[in-house]
Order: sequence, then structure tokens, then C-alpha cells
Amino acid sequence: FRDRPSTESLQLFKEMREGRHPDGSLVLRAKIDMASPNMNMRDPVLYRIRHAHHHRTGNAWCIYPLYDFAHPLSDAIEGISHSICTLEFEDHRPLYNWLVERLAEAGHFNKAQLPHQYEFARLNLTYVVLSKRKLIELVEMGVVTGWDDPRMPSLVAARRRGYTPEGFRQFVEQSGVSKSDGWIDYTVLEDCMRNHLNEVAPRRVAVLDPLKLVIENLDPDEVIDCEAPNHPQKPELGRRAMPMTRELYIEHEDFMVEPSKGFFRLQPGGRVRLKYGFVAEYVSHSVGENGRVAEVRVSIFKDSQSGTPGADSYKVKGVIHWVSASQAHWAEVRLFDRLFKVAAPGARREGDAPELERDFKDDLNPNSLQVVRVPMEPSLKDAQAEDRFQFERHGYFVADRLDARPGQPVFNRTVTLKDSWAKA
Repeated sequence: FRDRPSTESLQLFKEMREGRHPDGSLVLRAKIDMASPNMNMRDPVLYRIRHAHHHRTGNAWCIYPLYDFAHPLSDAIEGISHSICTLEFEDHRPLYNWLVERLAEAGHFNKAQLPHQYEFARLNLTYVVLSKRKLIELVEMGVVTGWDDPRMPSLVAARRRGYTPEGFRQFVEQSGVSKSDGWIDYTVLEDCMRNHLNEVAPRRVAVLDPLKLVIENLDPDEVIDCEAPNHPQKPELGRRAMPMTRELYIEHEDFMVEPSKGFFRLQPGGRVRLKYGFVAEYVSHSVGENGRVAEVRVSIFKDSQSGTPGADSYKVKGVIHWVSASQAHWAEVRLFDRLFKVAAPGARREGDAPELERDFKDDLNPNSLQVVRVPMEPSLKDAQAEDRFQFERHGYFVADRLDARPGQPVFNRTVTLKDSWAKA
């Protein structure tokens, strides 16, 4: 076939285009060098026959270029100067150059403005699977809700998770470009997101594991207006009202009947500051049928309100957050975590038998999503889709762009305030 006259090859190519030949019967190849040490230069296939319905041309077109032919030509046609590829395409660069140079010699492109291919190492993240085949499997099995599930490594999922373009840019700048394959810990990406969100996210309060707190020296209908900054480092963002009532919700973990050493939050006989509010002193507590503390009762020192001269009169080490029980807005919160529980899902481990083949699905994290309905400060009721907040002491959250309804936002956890996997 290499010695066939070009006129005959052109005629056969025309017949391929006209649909006279079945799939696989003919291909168009470039005549380069069958003895080349680079197999990509051994008369590579450029065009093949494929009788299939196309979403644009229907059944009118039945020949299609292969990637190695379409890639350099589309770059040259579109005026691309730098074509960036991962390292596995390094052996394809000689063919890339050969094609654009031959077409430039034939007058189709300006030889002084030809595109160039550059290769760099793939960015590999721990705790992440990027294989489309494996990701499709997760979608089809119902492990995730779809490609936009916030646990998936797709752009639509990252946006829904609350990841920001600025965070990704910081991550890329920090990671750099390498010619050698390597792994980057997922915490690097999370830290970049934290850094940006810390700068831009207004602060709000939500209680993820609520425990009722009753202030005995407040009347049932009494409301005290407390104030909290929208951002502690940005006074220009103003302040917001935090209504304090007789009944509040605090975190279950902020009260211990038998406190461990170093525990400075609420405990029998102890005092704690209710953030943005008053110093509270323990009075009593009750336990529910399940053996868990159901209610804590305290009294407050009314001359200790934050921001007043009396605030410094009471020395306490512990500070806890709270929301009003009667004025709180209840909303769904989705606590997303890493989809996999090991750094390299499906990879062999030390001590594995030679015949053992690991399934990446065995490394799925069963706790990658927890859905809770929790009380939060009333201002969050008006959150709009993709509004981002720091829920104090918990992490950064975003109002879901798909499931939110007017007056009923749903919040997705973007990232915790600190690396929750550091000790794992």
C-alpha cells in the first residue's frame, strides 16, 4: 500500500467519504517511516470509516479523523501558540510537528506561526479518582447522585460544593508545574479554599447538634438584642442582630457532665461566655430517656454583655456559640466529606497477596455525606443560591444552587475550619 499512486489513494479516500465502503475496510494513513523507533511515526492512521449518526451532521458524514490528526490541525487553524498536554503525549509530539510542518510547506499554514506542543505531569490528588470509567460506575450504581454531586471531581460538582475559582488559582500557583509525575495531598486544595473563603465569607452561627439551654433569669417573652460582626477582620461589612431569648440551642459537645482535663466549656459548677452575649453560670441539667443530656439550665450575669464595660469583669476561659430557640431558622445542612477513605483508592497495599486485585469501591468512605436539619440564626433564612458563609466553629458552607427554595436554603459544607483528617 505504501507504493500505491497518490491518485489511486485520493480516489479511495473520496469513496470513503461517499460511504461506499463499510466500517474498518479502509483507513487513510500518513506515509512517514515504518522503521521509526517511535511507533507513532510508523505510518499512523489519520482517518477511519465510521457509519454512525452524528448529533450535528446526522448520517451525512461517515469518515472521521483520529485524535493525532485533528489535534495539531485544529490548533493551527485556531491560531493556538502553546498546546499543553500531559506527559503521555510526549511521544506524539513528533507526529504533531510533522503534520503541521507538511501542511505549512503545502501553503496551508504560516510556517513562522505554527503551534507547539508542551507536556507537563498530570496533577494527581490523593483521595480522588479521576478515571471517567470509574466515575461513571459510581453514578450508575447510585453511590453519588450524579456528575454534579458535590463529592465528585467535576467542575459542576466543585461549584456546587462551594469551591471558588480564586481557591483553584491559588492551588495551581502553589502546586506549580512539573515534568515528573507525583501526588499532591488533598489538604493542599482544602487549605487554598479555606484561605480564600476566610477572606470573603461573612460569619454566621448554626448549631449542628442542638442541646436546649434555658436561661432561668430571663422572662419567657424577653428578647435581648446582641450584635455580632459580619466579619471580624472587615468592620466595613457591618454588624448583625443576634436575638437572645430565654431558650437557646448550644452544641451538645459544649456541655460535659464529667469534663475531661482541659475542657473549659459549660460544666456543672462552671461558667462560660455565650459569644456576643453574656457570661452564663451552670444551674442544673436533665437527662433524656436515651441517656443523653436533654436540657441544661443556667443563669446569666446581666452586667457582662459583650461590648459593654462589664464584659471584662468576669474571667472565663470557655466561649460557646448559640442561637435563639424561638427565633432560629431550621434548614437542611449537608455535611460532605471525602468520597474515599484512603489516599490511593484501589491501589495495592503492603502485605497484599500477589493474586489480590483491589476494587476501588471497597475504599469508599461510608460517611462522605451526612444530612441534618439544624437551627441557625434567622438571617440565614434569606440566603440566596451560592451565598457563602463561615458557620462559626464549624467550617465554610454554601447555599445549594439547585435545591434551595425562597426562604428555604439548603447548605452544603465546603470545607471544615481545620483539616479533620490530620489524625486519620
